[in-house]
Amino acid sequence: MSQPRPGTRDRRAMLLEAVRDGSGGIAELAQEFGVSESTIRRDLASLAGAGHVVRTYGGALDTERSPREKDREHAAAKDVIAREAAALVQDGEVVLLDAGTTTGRLAHHLAHREGLTVVTNGVNAIRELAGFSGIDLIILGGRVRRPDEAILGESVLAQLRHISPDRVFLGADGVVAGRGLCCSSLEQSVVKHALLHAGGQAYVLADRSKLDQAPFSYWTPLDRDHRLITDEPRVDVTFSQFAQSVIVARAPEIVGGAAHHE
Repeated sequence: MSQPRPGTRDRRAMLLEAVRDGSGGIAELAQEFGVSESTIRRDLASLAGAGHVVRTYGGALDTERSPREKDREHAAAKDVIAREAAALVQDGEVVLLDAGTTTGRLAHHLAHREGLTVVTNGVNAIRELAGFSGIDLIILGGRVRRPDEAILGESVLAQLRHISPDRVFLGADGVVAGRGLCCSSLEQSVVKHALLHAGGQAYVLADRSKLDQAPFSYWTPLDRDHRLITDEPRVDVTFSQFAQSVIVARAPEIVGGAAHHE
């Protein structure tokens, strides 16, 4: 006796697991679950609407990871980059932080500073800064996109028209010279572009795993002067297209039991 087909909710939960395990083809998934390709497309559209599945660069399917999952990857490099970025921030400045794990780490390194104003659309940064009285924290209001916990929407764009920060720090899922920042949604790419143009000085925070990578189909053009902060020590050789505007972040040396920078 054959097993009954799972209901829609159970099938979509199983479908999500299949995509996470690397099964990405529509025809393959339809055959696996014994339904039509149009049913699989509807299921994937539902999962995408809930932020669980994205169309990646080239049309493949993938799951968008949560900030906690992303933060565990290349954690040491992200922290080194965040420290380098924090050292650029001067007392009394107004700083604009994009959503993301590396910008969240930057917020952590700014938390104990005094007299800073930090404007952000990132839930990670909000968590890091909310309890510190020395930081004047301004939260850009809108809809929280899951799973990346970025605050997006027309209200964010409207508020950015009234802000002129000294520095803006952007994160990215990928950085491609001549193309810009790779983003997981169109809405996110539009907000990042507004963030990029809001600040006096602009910086992109990207560890070496993000360089020359395009995991998604949406882009923020880097159409203004900016600096790239990365941990790639040979960026001028490996990624010569970035060499003219790069800051290479290096881990602090340990001298006499204490860490210090040159």
